[in-house]
Amino acid sequence: MNRPSLAWKFYIAAFYLFLFAPLLVVAIFAFNASPFPSPPWRGFTLEWFTGSGAAVGKPGVLVDPIWLESIGNSFKVAIPVALLAVLLGTVNAWVLERAEFRGKTFVAMMMLWPLVIPGVVLGISILAFFSRLANGLEDWLQTDLDLLRPGLPLVVLGQLSFILTIATLIIAARLRKFDRSLEEAAFDLGASRARVLRTVTLPFLRPALIGAGLVALLMSFENFNTTLMLVGSEAPLPIAMYGQMREGASPAINAVSLLLMLGVGGIASVFALTAKAER
Repeated sequence: MNRPSLAWKFYIAAFYLFLFAPLLVVAIFAFNASPFPSPPWRGFTLEWFTGSGAAVGKPGVLVDPIWLESIGNSFKVAIPVALLAVLLGTVNAWVLERAEFRGKTFVAMMMLWPLVIPGVVLGISILAFFSRLANGLEDWLQTDLDLLRPGLPLVVLGQLSFILTIATLIIAARLRKFDRSLEEAAFDLGASRARVLRTVTLPFLRPALIGAGLVALLMSFENFNTTLMLVGSEAPLPIAMYGQMREGASPAINAVSLLLMLGVGGIASVFALTAKAER
């Protein structure tokens, strides 16, 4: 086996430097005892994580109600999106892999469209559609339908519109590898369809279900474009970060960015381990 050349080693080093250097700078300056999120270095501090704000003028991320509320809002969106993506993605995968009907190829292609539509366009389209739907239903029912107005429920629907496609593809890829003779053998032994599903099919799909749920959680938590178009007064974390940057950034931005990187990295690591176990 040929050893990599010096140029190849230099390229790999430059690539990873380009990839991780900005993240490393953010992580370092999250601990900088300075009222500004930039050089020079003024000493180590944890004020931007757990501080009361007496020394630096603003409480740390982990005690600041604004940041804690935005993190909670992100979980309020991400968890329903992940659960619905896995549930509906399993049904979609089953239809695409097991059912036979006219136009199946076209239906499969349509499912990919939300992935190629820009997030801003997708968000605006969903907002316009549900606003008109809410107006019509409110006139007919003579009641307010806040679920169809900008807010966290609409953000869930908006994110689900494209995250569901990714979950479907992950689960369908796993289902395609399944040996259906295992199900037939279970039927021959007298197992019911529900028991075969519970004891044979779903255990085989478990790695894909976990992986799809983690990917959906990850994509929901960091989504910005679609969320920005659909959010109301309750801002998830990316929207709150955007608002803080517009008002004037503080090192708390670096701190919350570091926490977000650690969380996303942890989820990505779990997904990688799940994918490895699947193979």
